[in-house]
Amino acid sequence: MRDPTAFLASEYKELVDKALDWRLKTIQGPSEPVAKVDGRDVLILCSNNYLGLTTHPKLKEAAIAATEKYGVGSGAVRAISGNMDLHMELEKRLAGFKNAEASLTYPTGFQANSGLIPQLVGDGDLIVSDELNHGSIIDGVRLAKGEKAVYKHNNMQDLARILDEAERHAPPFRRILVITDGVFSMDGDMAPLDEVAKLGAEHGAMVYVDDAHGEGVLGEGGRGIVNHFHLSHRSVHVEMGTFSKAYGTVGGHISGSEDLVKFAWNKSRTWLLSSSNPPPVVAATIAAIDVLQKEPQHVRSLWKNTNYFKKAVQDLGFNTGLSQTPIIPIIVGESQTAKALADKLYERGVFVVPIVFPMVARDKSRIRVQMSAKLTREQLDDVLSKLSDIGKELKIIR
Repeated sequence: MRDPTAFLASEYKELVDKALDWRLKTIQGPSEPVAKVDGRDVLILCSNNYLGLTTHPKLKEAAIAATEKYGVGSGAVRAISGNMDLHMELEKRLAGFKNAEASLTYPTGFQANSGLIPQLVGDGDLIVSDELNHGSIIDGVRLAKGEKAVYKHNNMQDLARILDEAERHAPPFRRILVITDGVFSMDGDMAPLDEVAKLGAEHGAMVYVDDAHGEGVLGEGGRGIVNHFHLSHRSVHVEMGTFSKAYGTVGGHISGSEDLVKFAWNKSRTWLLSSSNPPPVVAATIAAIDVLQKEPQHVRSLWKNTNYFKKAVQDLGFNTGLSQTPIIPIIVGESQTAKALADKLYERGVFVVPIVFPMVARDKSRIRVQMSAKLTREQLDDVLSKLSDIGKELKIIR
């Protein structure tokens, strides 16, 4: 009898043969610059914990206090009986921090994109998406009805061309949604959001930005890319983000108008049908906003480390692409080379992850280095020395 699951093993083997498989390592302790991974103490350079807030005393204290008061779960989806005063407080604090009328939190950022995008557009509408947008955006776009168009990465002439053609479409589109990442997670470059917003306004389009990697990193005190470009939610209508990176906790959110939030909590099924984030996480996230407002040194340290390390890596001869942020790709070409570089660094006590197809183009494989505010100059210099030696050994640099 034919085995209907035989393809699972054969397709996995094909990934292994092509060096395209993920090989999971296990962290045995907190997310810190130096952590025990599979029994070894290593320096971690592949964490989204940009500001080191996962172990900040104020966040830990807030989580413990909330656990004592509320327990470890909310008991339901928010639309039924899982809407606690903590959730409302977080959204009020977040809206104030984002200078928005209102905010709404989701269990994850992926759920925000996959649940909201399909509700914003439908039959007779058009979605225009950057070609390098995150997979959660792509999945949200796929779930949506209506027509889709993709513009060349960060190419405003191509975006303008598509929007110009959309104006001549017959029958006219009911509405148009332009969607882009704020910071592109594989390359570390930023969307020219000011230009996207300008084109959106000229063509009457709604503008949606996914600022997952800009949260706590860009803008005044880490307020994100909308603030960075001195824009408002009148021109960037949906500002989506996550708490799972610089904020140090977990969860997704949107900020914008009160109409947007009321629409989302009535229409977005990933919000309506998912249990709300547990009280300890919500309380810790409120504490993270407090830290961002009262302790600006964390964001300053992150950028100091970013600027130092990026210049040093470039001076060694490595290709860091178009990175503008604490995401620093070291692009080496073939997947086998990226995996060899990551493996040799790990052997020497540095944990990075190779990024290969389909996450990036086949000839653009890389290791993705991510800076942390808690890294010391001595640690960075040690990594640079090892990168230099291994890069020459693998003939990536001279």
